[in-house]
Amino acid sequence: MLHACGLDAAAGEYAGTLPVGQARMTELARALADPPRVLLLDEPASGTTAGERVRLAEVLRRTARTEGCAVLLVEHDVAFVMELCSRVVVLDLGRVLAEGTPEVVRADPAVRAAYLGSSLPGTECERPRNR
Repeated sequence: MLHACGLDAAAGEYAGTLPVGQARMTELARALADPPRVLLLDEPASGTTAGERVRLAEVLRRTARTEGCAVLLVEHDVAFVMELCSRVVVLDLGRVLAEGTPEVVRADPAVRAAYLGSSLPGTECERPRNR
Protein backbone atom coordinates (compact mmCIF):
# COMPACT_ATOMS: atom_id res chain seq x y z
CA MET A 1 0.00 0.00 0.00
CA LEU A 2 2.87 2.39 0.69
CA HIS A 3 4.14 1.84 -2.85
CA ALA A 4 0.66 2.22 -4.37
CA CYS A 5 0.26 5.53 -2.53
CA GLY A 6 3.73 6.83 -3.50
CA LEU A 7 5.15 6.54 0.01
CA ASP A 8 8.17 4.28 -0.55
CA ALA A 9 10.58 6.90 0.80
CA ALA A 10 8.48 7.38 3.95
CA ALA A 11 8.33 3.68 4.86
CA GLY A 12 10.66 4.02 7.86
CA GLU A 13 9.19 7.25 9.19
CA TYR A 14 6.66 7.75 11.97
CA ALA A 15 3.36 8.89 10.48
CA GLY A 16 3.18 11.81 12.92
CA THR A 17 6.39 13.30 11.53
CA LEU A 18 5.26 13.38 7.90
CA PRO A 19 4.18 16.51 6.03
CA VAL A 20 0.40 16.94 5.62
CA GLY A 21 0.19 15.49 2.10
CA GLN A 22 2.19 12.39 2.97
CA ALA A 23 0.24 11.97 6.20
CA ARG A 24 -3.02 12.04 4.22
CA MET A 25 -1.69 9.40 1.83
CA THR A 26 -0.55 7.30 4.81
CA GLU A 27 -4.09 7.45 6.21
CA LEU A 28 -5.40 6.32 2.82
CA ALA A 29 -2.85 3.49 2.61
CA ARG A 30 -3.94 2.28 6.04
CA ALA A 31 -7.62 2.40 5.03
CA LEU A 32 -6.86 0.40 1.88
CA ALA A 33 -4.68 -2.26 3.56
CA ASP A 34 -7.72 -4.53 3.94
CA PRO A 35 -9.63 -3.57 0.79
CA PRO A 36 -12.92 -1.96 1.84
CA ARG A 37 -16.22 -2.33 0.01
CA VAL A 38 -16.98 1.35 0.68
CA LEU A 39 -14.39 4.02 1.38
CA LEU A 40 -15.71 7.13 3.16
CA LEU A 41 -13.40 10.15 3.02
CA ASP A 42 -13.76 13.57 4.63
CA GLU A 43 -11.74 16.31 2.92
CA PRO A 44 -9.01 13.99 1.60
CA ALA A 45 -7.44 16.75 -0.54
CA SER A 46 -7.28 19.30 2.28
CA GLY A 47 -3.76 20.61 2.84
CA THR A 48 -2.28 18.78 -0.15
CA THR A 49 -0.28 20.15 -3.06
CA ALA A 50 -1.44 19.93 -6.68
CA GLY A 51 0.87 16.96 -7.26
CA GLU A 52 -0.41 15.18 -4.16
CA ARG A 53 -4.00 15.70 -5.33
CA VAL A 54 -3.13 14.12 -8.69
CA ARG A 55 -1.66 11.08 -6.88
CA LEU A 56 -4.66 10.91 -4.54
CA ALA A 57 -7.08 10.93 -7.49
CA GLU A 58 -5.06 8.19 -9.23
CA VAL A 59 -5.13 5.97 -6.14
CA LEU A 60 -8.86 6.49 -5.61
CA ARG A 61 -9.69 5.77 -9.27
CA ARG A 62 -7.53 2.64 -9.27
CA THR A 63 -9.08 1.44 -6.00
CA ALA A 64 -12.60 1.90 -7.34
CA ARG A 65 -11.72 0.15 -10.60
CA THR A 66 -9.61 -2.77 -9.38
CA GLU A 67 -11.17 -3.46 -5.98
CA GLY A 68 -14.77 -2.65 -6.92
CA CYS A 69 -14.77 -0.27 -3.99
CA ALA A 70 -17.32 2.55 -3.83
CA VAL A 71 -15.72 5.86 -2.87
CA LEU A 72 -17.81 8.50 -1.12
CA LEU A 73 -16.12 11.76 -0.28
CA VAL A 74 -16.96 15.09 1.25
CA GLU A 75 -14.72 17.68 -0.35
CA HIS A 76 -14.66 21.44 -0.89
CA ASP A 77 -12.03 21.39 -3.65
CA VAL A 78 -14.51 21.69 -6.52
CA ALA A 79 -11.92 21.10 -9.26
CA PHE A 80 -10.80 17.89 -7.53
CA VAL A 81 -14.39 16.67 -7.19
CA MET A 82 -15.31 17.48 -10.79
CA GLU A 83 -12.21 15.71 -12.11
CA LEU A 84 -12.49 12.63 -9.91
CA CYS A 85 -16.17 11.88 -9.44
CA SER A 86 -18.65 10.29 -11.82
CA ARG A 87 -21.60 11.44 -9.68
CA VAL A 88 -21.80 14.60 -7.57
CA VAL A 89 -24.33 15.71 -4.95
CA VAL A 90 -24.11 19.35 -3.86
CA LEU A 91 -25.51 20.30 -0.45
CA ASP A 92 -26.16 23.76 0.95
CA LEU A 93 -27.16 23.92 4.61
CA GLY A 94 -28.14 20.26 4.48
CA ARG A 95 -30.38 20.73 1.44
CA VAL A 96 -29.63 19.04 -1.89
CA LEU A 97 -29.07 21.74 -4.49
CA ALA A 98 -28.18 19.47 -7.37
CA GLU A 99 -27.06 15.97 -8.21
CA GLY A 100 -25.85 14.19 -11.31
CA THR A 101 -22.77 14.08 -13.48
CA PRO A 102 -20.11 16.75 -12.97
CA GLU A 103 -21.25 18.43 -16.20
CA VAL A 104 -24.88 18.63 -15.05
CA VAL A 105 -23.95 19.91 -11.59
CA ARG A 106 -21.42 22.43 -12.93
CA ALA A 107 -24.11 23.99 -15.16
CA ASP A 108 -26.82 24.14 -12.48
CA PRO A 109 -27.79 27.78 -11.75
CA ALA A 110 -28.53 27.12 -8.05
CA VAL A 111 -25.06 25.61 -7.55
CA ARG A 112 -23.39 28.45 -9.39
CA ALA A 113 -25.29 31.04 -7.36
CA ALA A 114 -24.58 29.36 -4.03
CA TYR A 115 -20.90 28.66 -4.58
CA LEU A 116 -19.94 31.71 -6.60
CA GLY A 117 -21.72 33.92 -4.08
CA SER A 118 -23.63 35.94 -6.64
CA SER A 119 -26.97 35.67 -8.32
CA LEU A 120 -27.21 34.76 -11.94
CA PRO A 121 -29.84 36.04 -14.35
CA GLY A 122 -33.13 34.37 -13.47
CA THR A 123 -32.01 33.19 -10.03
CA GLU A 124 -32.04 34.69 -6.57
CA CYS A 125 -29.80 33.95 -3.63
CA GLU A 126 -31.83 33.18 -0.52
CA ARG A 127 -29.27 34.80 1.76
CA PRO A 128 -25.80 36.37 1.57
CA ARG A 129 -22.93 33.88 1.47
CA ASN A 130 -19.76 34.00 3.52
CA ARG A 131 -17.43 31.82 1.48
